[in-house]
Amino acid sequence: MRHCSTTLILIGLLAVSACAQDIPVASDTPSAAAQEAKQTTPAAKLPPDRRKFAVIITGIGGEEIYVEKFGGWKDKLKQALVNRLGFAEDQVISLTEKPEEDEQRATAEIVRQTFTKLRTAVGPDQQFFIFFIGHGSFDGKIAKFNLAGPDLSANDYSQMIDEIKARQVIIVNMASASGEFIKPLSGKGRIIITATKSGMEQNAPKFAEHFIASLGNPEADADKNGRVSALESFNYAVKLTGDSFKQAGTLVTEHALLDDNGDGVGHPLAEAGDGVLAKTTYLDSLPQQQAGGDLELAKLYEERMRLEGEIEQLKARKPDMKTEDYETVLEKMLIDLARLSQTIRARQKK
Repeated sequence: MRHCSTTLILIGLLAVSACAQDIPVASDTPSAAAQEAKQTTPAAKLPPDRRKFAVIITGIGGEEIYVEKFGGWKDKLKQALVNRLGFAEDQVISLTEKPEEDEQRATAEIVRQTFTKLRTAVGPDQQFFIFFIGHGSFDGKIAKFNLAGPDLSANDYSQMIDEIKARQVIIVNMASASGEFIKPLSGKGRIIITATKSGMEQNAPKFAEHFIASLGNPEADADKNGRVSALESFNYAVKLTGDSFKQAGTLVTEHALLDDNGDGVGHPLAEAGDGVLAKTTYLDSLPQQQAGGDLELAKLYEERMRLEGEIEQLKARKPDMKTEDYETVLEKMLIDLARLSQTIRARQKK
């Protein structure tokens, strides 16, 4: 049987990072990225990161109370993406019932036109985020998101998203009946978050308010690494949504789900293979912030975060692997991580 002792020595000599919890290191040892995040003084507003695109689709509210509520959530989401998370303002596309400056009306035709344009705009090295705010519907067979005019179904969105060749796709459907979107949208490299567990939960969800509040919010940073992951945002919103029902003394009418392993089955917690990808996926642009304008250093930071994410995914697969195979792959990854951390430190000294 192989052992990781050699790797442990190498890690101790070459790297600050110790992100594989299966080896005997202190469980509270922060990753290198986490340590540097705490040492970095954030700017009031991050420089725009052009490797991220976001589409916010805000559907019709129906009653005026929902028109105002959905519009308010949309505005807060846009502000969080641009002001706190480093999204380029011209790469945050807002389609809404009552468009303001630089927005368009949320109709099926305009949604399709938007995704057609994004086929060429979004590259294979970029992240693509889609946010739904509004009402959904489900007739027992077809799930839809309510737009001005004809609605589009989950299958319609699946076809459009399939044509976007992004490195990673994150879909957050905060509408009623959104649970039915998981199966058609699920896929490798995708994170799907929904406000409800099925199409039968059709009350206007509270989840959106709390998910949007989590973005860049230190209170949502459960592991205290200076960043809020997609999983932490999900968990934060789930908790606050549940608390709101308890405080009101009313029956819980929504149960959020997460799917990020591509099996088309969502879970309310990080379990059954879900949560691994979301745990290491962030909406912010910390690598760019840490690099201070050094593009090469930013790429090194991103590569380290990618490798740390792959180690987390390997750990999730451990029960299905032979011990020797697992330790062999883990050792190689840790050596790569140590060498990469050494390269980063050398670059920082220049």
